[in-house]
Amino acid sequence: MYQYTDFDRQFIRQRAAQYRDQLERNLRGELADDAFRPLRLQNGWYIQRYAPMLRVAVPYGEISSTQLRVLARVADEFDHPDTDLLAQAQETQNALGTHAAPPLRYGYGHFTTRTNVQFNWIPLHKSADVMDLLASVNLHGIQTSGNCIRNVNSDALAGVAPDEVADPRPFCELLRQWSTLHPEFAFLPRKFKISVTGGAEDRAALYWYDAGFQLRRNEAGELGFRVSAGGGMGRTPTIATVMREFLPWNQMLNYLEAILRVYNAYGRRDNVWKARLKILVKAEGQRYIDAVEAEYAGILKLDGAPHTITQAELDRVSASFVAPARTNTAQAATETVAIDASQQAEYARWLQRNVLAHRDPALRCVQLSFKRLGYAPGDATGAQLAAAADLAERFSAGEARVTHEQNLLLPWVREADLPALWLAAKALGLAKPNIGLMTDMIACPGGDYCALANARSIPVAAAITERYQDLDELFDLGEIDLHISGCINSCGHHHSGHIGILGVDKDGKEWYQVSLGGADGTTHSGAAQPGKIVGPSFGAIEVPGVVEALLDTYRSLRTPGEAFIQTLRRVGHDPFKAAANAARLPVHEDAEHVLAHAPGYARDVQEA
Repeated sequence: MYQYTDFDRQFIRQRAAQYRDQLERNLRGELADDAFRPLRLQNGWYIQRYAPMLRVAVPYGEISSTQLRVLARVADEFDHPDTDLLAQAQETQNALGTHAAPPLRYGYGHFTTRTNVQFNWIPLHKSADVMDLLASVNLHGIQTSGNCIRNVNSDALAGVAPDEVADPRPFCELLRQWSTLHPEFAFLPRKFKISVTGGAEDRAALYWYDAGFQLRRNEAGELGFRVSAGGGMGRTPTIATVMREFLPWNQMLNYLEAILRVYNAYGRRDNVWKARLKILVKAEGQRYIDAVEAEYAGILKLDGAPHTITQAELDRVSASFVAPARTNTAQAATETVAIDASQQAEYARWLQRNVLAHRDPALRCVQLSFKRLGYAPGDATGAQLAAAADLAERFSAGEARVTHEQNLLLPWVREADLPALWLAAKALGLAKPNIGLMTDMIACPGGDYCALANARSIPVAAAITERYQDLDELFDLGEIDLHISGCINSCGHHHSGHIGILGVDKDGKEWYQVSLGGADGTTHSGAAQPGKIVGPSFGAIEVPGVVEALLDTYRSLRTPGEAFIQTLRRVGHDPFKAAANAARLPVHEDAEHVLAHAPGYARDVQEA
């Protein structure tokens, strides 16, 4: 992992102290709410449906066991609403429909698709205490919100994947340092997101980002990037345009500066829905590319290319990403751990779904599944965060990775320790062998917590998860990306799901659009593309039946060994669309929510 310098640590602590001063002035009435709002946002503090929401940055997904333990403390000590606020929020939830809503959860951290960690119930007057606690382990919320360059994203297998051209993490760190509080790009037309990968396979959803950088080598063997720009989801799902097939690695920051300068100068500021870079790239096409190239040429010629990355600087940052010594990779079991014969089949499934190859033949990457009955996708209690920290310390040199799919990955596991890790993770409920299968779904917090959401995501996810608990059935269905968003802002990345579910508002009630055929760019999905809506929206109670109808259609049409997305592309959308529409109920139940009252969800959350 990157080792923070004295400057880094001092900067984060000073930022926390600055935020404390801003908060205290606001609470005393000396700093108006309108003036305080952009200050708290650029430190990761939102005001959501019922309470403040904190977004903690985890740059390019790397997180230490020490940091996980601090996040566990945040969940246990701070993520608790006042009793009156919780009662009012629950009353509001219950009033939305004719059925009582499941209890609102607190004391959780939530892993996001962009490798951040969110908390939903921290009282604002305690927010500065949280920032101080985070700063003690080099965590913060800087630029996790606001119209600025956001948290840099990467591949969860960065630095350990067998197919990597080069390790992308040093470049991600250089981007983080360059972009943090950058004075020219602190108030862009809208937010700006960057993703970087070093793999031959795009595991970082590059073409869904404002800017994507994929490491590659040219015919001469020189290292560089394929650069894309203008991707994004939201109301207008757009696949990024390739700007350059090959950019020398040392010009990364200079070229990004050109992309941002043109966007900053010409991006729409009069309409928030048209302010993202994707709108400018789509509208201008080649003219945007030409403008960027002209700006880049000017930077090289007139500005003297001030942000050219030197080999010495790359080497300095790369030194923090040396693989841990194998003797320190785990506290190895003093005796061989054997898997009981009765558990062999379950263990084999875990090896198949949750364990990935490593560039070092003696090591493996292991995913801990945070997709379990009774929990929202990506949610972890304080106890579970602390337990994950213990696993990382014991088996993975004290390091974990937050994944795009809202799980945790342990990147430095010795092959010999896999049995012991499986038993330990299984005891904690984190070893379900569903990685990449349908219940390993992506979902945003939705209307249970988010003020922007039109509908709830968590009850839909809960109902589908409860329906598909049979592992034999899940393995038979194979790899299926199911993504759920509570609104058009697409935090659940529904556009890139093989099956995408989007919450919409119709006459004050929750409805859901279903789309098919989306892809994020991985090998099993194919090139990035948005899904197509199958028809008019469905009532909340209909959604699990619609998903079941889609899967039954797949089973009836597939050829041996053919995945869901392959069958869909071979036969087309029509049979699936017909099946989905045939699954409509003759009479809709009022508002929500037999679905939101899914018995397994309500029971298990209360027990947790």
